[in-house]
Amino acid sequence: MNKAETSSMAEAADSEDSETATAATETTATTHHLTVPPGLTQAELQELARSISEFHSYQVGPGQCSSLLAQRIHAPLLTVWSVVRRFDRPQTYKHFIKSCQVEDGFEMRVGCLREVNVISGLPAATSTERLDILDDERHVTGFSIIGGEHRLRNYRSVTTVHEYQNQEGEIWTVVLESYVVDTPEGNTEEDTRLFADTVVKLNLQKLASVTEGLARDQVM
Repeated sequence: MNKAETSSMAEAADSEDSETATAATETTATTHHLTVPPGLTQAELQELARSISEFHSYQVGPGQCSSLLAQRIHAPLLTVWSVVRRFDRPQTYKHFIKSCQVEDGFEMRVGCLREVNVISGLPAATSTERLDILDDERHVTGFSIIGGEHRLRNYRSVTTVHEYQNQEGEIWTVVLESYVVDTPEGNTEEDTRLFADTVVKLNLQKLASVTEGLARDQVM
């Protein structure tokens, strides 16, 4: 084999390796703004499409999955937001959280951490979580899981809160929560999405129960 042939084969091998690496790192943009989540109307989705595109869009790579869930709550936005924004008290409305600890002198700002202990019976024990966004004007918050004993690797979540009022003066709030997460080894994307969706859905349902109760107390 001459030098030219050897060089040509090496270049071909390098090209194949490069294509394989590129394929392994290719990502796909989510299209949550095009699909109506259960609980929302098409009209509500159209109104929220811009917010979904801005805050609930992800680049999903191989071995990852993403989802967007919605919850309608019969309570004012500020009542709902007062609970959602409390990064230091997720157990107020999140199922499966036994306790949450923050450091002494805790200040709720981007980059702060919380240590969450999960109830028994789940494939998790602890979770270290970081606050990624907290916007009190636009009512947006989000966090990432950065450590702990669990299977939700590279989990990132964003929650936005939106208020509506109809012609009769009825006020309600829509909460959107989305996430992206790695698919654990031995699980399918469908299994992972089903598990994560179930947890988020239960949390949002409890959020509705808690904040609707607060709203009733405020009226009395």
